Amino acid sequence: MPSRRFSRSRAAVVLAAAVVLLVTACSPGGGSTSEPTGEPVTGGTLTYASGDAEPSCLDPHVGGNYPQALIATQYLESLVSLDEDGEVIPWLATEWQESDDGMAWEFTLREDVTFTDGTPFDAEAVAANIAHVQDPATASSTGYLALAKVEDVVAVDDHTVRLELSAPDSALLESLSQVWVAMESPKALERSQDENCAAPVGTGPFVVDGWERQDSVTLVRNEDYTSPPADAEGTNLPYLDSIVWRFIPDSASRYAALQSGEVQVIDNAQPDTIQSAEPDEAIEELDAPRPGAANRIELNSSKAPFDDERVREAFIRSVNVDEGIEGLFFGTAERSYSPLSSVEPLGLSLPELFTVDTDAAASLLDEAGWAERDAEGYRVKDGERLTLDFPVSTNQSIPAEQSLFEQIQADAKTAGFEIKLHPLDLSSWYGALAENDYDLVSAPYTKVGPDVLRILYHSASIEPAPSGYFANLAQVDDPAVDDLLTRASTTSNPDDRESLYEQAQRVILEGYYILPLYDQQNHFLYSSTVQGLRAMPTVSTPTFAEAWLAS
Repeated sequence: MPSRRFSRSRAAVVLAAAVVLLVTACSPGGGSTSEPTGEPVTGGTLTYASGDAEPSCLDPHVGGNYPQALIATQYLESLVSLDEDGEVIPWLATEWQESDDGMAWEFTLREDVTFTDGTPFDAEAVAANIAHVQDPATASSTGYLALAKVEDVVAVDDHTVRLELSAPDSALLESLSQVWVAMESPKALERSQDENCAAPVGTGPFVVDGWERQDSVTLVRNEDYTSPPADAEGTNLPYLDSIVWRFIPDSASRYAALQSGEVQVIDNAQPDTIQSAEPDEAIEELDAPRPGAANRIELNSSKAPFDDERVREAFIRSVNVDEGIEGLFFGTAERSYSPLSSVEPLGLSLPELFTVDTDAAASLLDEAGWAERDAEGYRVKDGERLTLDFPVSTNQSIPAEQSLFEQIQADAKTAGFEIKLHPLDLSSWYGALAENDYDLVSAPYTKVGPDVLRILYHSASIEPAPSGYFANLAQVDDPAVDDLLTRASTTSNPDDRESLYEQAQRVILEGYYILPLYDQQNHFLYSSTVQGLRAMPTVSTPTFAEAWLAS
């Protein structure tokens, strides 16, 4: 991008509150919305029920997963945000300037913001936060990778900060919009990690008041809140007195709690639940697909059998994903043929590469030396069965997706592949990845913008972050891909950036390193009494800063 300055002027358009139940296309990073009705009402407690795994830490700097982002959106804020068109807009920073050589960015900060522990938000606070994310002891993954090019942070004055880079970073502003690098009180960051994990201190509309493990987190209104993003609507925000953030893993129990009025918002709404809720006028839906990567199955190209491109293509040509999605998701998900989410405008879709062709698959396996079959019909080579290990995280995979994996398993068996599905808890699943004990894996990854491709497919990402997580699970190790993604991440020319990302996606798709499935699902059901709810156009998390409860 060329050098630009942005003022603190408010954006003209705001994402509205409620959502129709029909699943529709949406703008980048947000859900389809309808206008709230009536005047905002101050007060009341909203109860939210999450089906995601309860975070082990409420500080999204630590680790950096989506359940953390969901709740941290309510109490932490970022330097910049995005509007509904995906354009970068002011938040805690009012304006910014890129140096002519792209090696530094200077940010002007708001002067009227204080963390909820009384610590001022200033340039030193920004420096402390970036140092915290980059400290190996923090064990950050998402934030660490997003800020990998930030080499030094200079406090020019109290409210001007300069980020000096190791190389130009065309994705820096997109990265800084994410909650995984949001601003926390530097005084609070000096506490032990356990203390900070229990109650991070931000500048946001709510404050962490208490956490009862395996049950709920209580958030209360920040009475001194002054810093909504430039596209926020309303005055004297927030309206709610408090939020009770409950953890209810069972989908049916969450939905029953919503129907009874015990809770007002639920996440991880399942396809059958969305379908059954559609006729109910008292329940509405927020559909907010996540940005970054599409949901996909990664094929581990670092070892046999998928170190052979012919075997990768044969597998992909053997499975009918379209029928599985149509039959299991009740119209709540559309098939993807791209490495990127449908909300990413630079995504390249090549459906012709994923046409089922069992004859072609058979010929490819024959050519690759898997010409024989054993008594059970599986392909064999040198006495070894064509077996694929597929660890599946029970914390991340929804029932419809698990059923889809089982259908893929059945299709692949017809072609001669034996797929061993291994349901694992999250810790064991991470362990299997760390041990390279997988051939197939489905691993959601959310990051604003197409630079997610560099994190997922540059060979440098085969090495783990300080948290131990590595992002390049397909283990793509291709100098051509590295070169394209490196140049795309450093160019200031938007046309060049688009061309380079397109070329990189083409190599990844045509190399059959991944099997795209659908957008990362982000369906929320909520009571029609909830007004002013919207999804942040950054990482599609709901924000309750502008929400209120109608009678």
